[in-house]
Amino acid sequence: MTLQHGAMTLPDGKVRFSLWAPDAQRIEVELGGGKRHDLEKIDDGWFSAEVPAIVGQTYRYRIDHDLLVADPASRDQAGGVEGESRVVDPGAYRWLYPNWRGRPWHEAVIYEVHVGLFDGFSALQGRLEELAALGITAIELMPLNAFPGRRNWGYDGVLPYAPSCAYGDPDNLRRLIDTAHGLGLMVFIDVVYNHFGPQGNYLGRYASAFFRADQQTPWGPAIDFRHPAVREFFIGNAEMWVHEYRVDGLRIDAVHAISDKGFLLELAERARRAAEGRELHLILENEHNEASLLQGERGFDAQWNDDLHHCLHVLLTGEDEAYYLDYSHTPIEQLCRCLREGFAFQGETDYRGIARGEPSGQLRPQAFVAFLQNHDQVGNRALGERLTTLARTDQLRAANALVLLGPMVPMLFMGEEWGERQPFLFFTDYQGELARAVTEGRREEFRCFSRFSSPGAAAWIPDPNDYQTYVASRPRPEQGDDTWRAHCRQLLALRQRWLTPHLPGNRALDAQPLAERALSAKWRLGDGSLWRIDLNLGSDDVAIEPPGEGAQVLFCCGQGVAHYRHGWLGAAALVASLETT
Repeated sequence: MTLQHGAMTLPDGKVRFSLWAPDAQRIEVELGGGKRHDLEKIDDGWFSAEVPAIVGQTYRYRIDHDLLVADPASRDQAGGVEGESRVVDPGAYRWLYPNWRGRPWHEAVIYEVHVGLFDGFSALQGRLEELAALGITAIELMPLNAFPGRRNWGYDGVLPYAPSCAYGDPDNLRRLIDTAHGLGLMVFIDVVYNHFGPQGNYLGRYASAFFRADQQTPWGPAIDFRHPAVREFFIGNAEMWVHEYRVDGLRIDAVHAISDKGFLLELAERARRAAEGRELHLILENEHNEASLLQGERGFDAQWNDDLHHCLHVLLTGEDEAYYLDYSHTPIEQLCRCLREGFAFQGETDYRGIARGEPSGQLRPQAFVAFLQNHDQVGNRALGERLTTLARTDQLRAANALVLLGPMVPMLFMGEEWGERQPFLFFTDYQGELARAVTEGRREEFRCFSRFSSPGAAAWIPDPNDYQTYVASRPRPEQGDDTWRAHCRQLLALRQRWLTPHLPGNRALDAQPLAERALSAKWRLGDGSLWRIDLNLGSDDVAIEPPGEGAQVLFCCGQGVAHYRHGWLGAAALVASLETT
């Protein structure tokens, strides 16, 4: 018998409960109300039984007469990660847009959002029309998996199959996705397959083979993907999001902590198969810059381009600590390399003395997701500052235009479109000793930074478990800057009209520095036309090669078009032009 992790409804009024517990001797499923049923021990560590039960039935597993746990593959939790799991029928929801087939990758304009900060699935659903009108074509939801407490980024999840009950129930999520599809919006979900969170995960007690004793990650023992049941647990999760929730893509978190690349490629293949012909887009976060994984239909569509972000951040802020040190000496040259070839690090040694990256110049620009801000680059700052509080507005708008008008796939972080100034802080909802350890660990992490190295300075870092830390992170759209909204709307309208239709088949031609903080970049679009962006993040005018007679200037911030046509690019300026053949 081929078993599936979790509880599966059957047509005869029964539910098949299955648990992989190779370290256990006896497994019982305890239904809500206290009735218990033994699961039969089958080969390879599996226990399973078909039990009379209905949709909505709550249950937990009892391990060896002692340990009572939620189903690690629970589709829904009745009471948080320590509570009861609930039987669901994933096929019961009636989709309003069952014929939605998705959108091609080159049309993606991504908006990353934390569902909880917008009050859950239903409340976020009410904001989708506004995002579609702005020019967004895809929303990327930070991890939805069940986590301890009511507040969390989601990367500390422990039940990856269960959408957090803090956001709503599974059908609330389906309605959000359904509504998005009706507006022409794709929905991507951020998934975490490299570790479990520190509370609510009991796999080590009855399925220790989930973990490797010989490999460690920043979060503890590495997941052991060599075991078929472990591989199936995570690949089955990806298939669930694609098939049962009809998502349009997955962003796989921190794959540099996953040593088994065969697992990643198998996951990509089977997730695409689960899409049943719909467009499906698979995105990586990967510090290792492994260009070999970015093979489109044979692998992954794209990777978050941290190198490009770091170059722009250094140019905008002058910061040079931690990983920004790698980009502080020649940021404009490294930014040019990103625009020409994708990654800045393609095998070079970084500030830690580690050789990082693979050659990426052969990849198309759409193999990279470009951004100025995201949850990591804002939230992993000690004080969660956004660039609106760190950089000059005119320079920031020019850099924002580079992201939104460049051929890479652009991404905005929630609130970026209205110039949000509220911080995005690291927040959790732990209690007791774990809460203290998280708070102390967070503050210890930043003692190596000069700003927090003096005695007592780390006390200024917000406590992740303080409710006010969460409240302070809420975006404030009602306080937003309408000039920022107009700026983003204009750029995305230009992108949709002039750039997006001609992205298939495009390639980078060149990108060269004009000065210490200025560059000129060119791309050949799929229709043969020339797309050119000139950027100056400095405080002085720089000389440029004037555009050709047939070039059409489509966007200019900073000095006027006449100034540009006479061979000068003003301070804090960007000009985008198109020359047809």
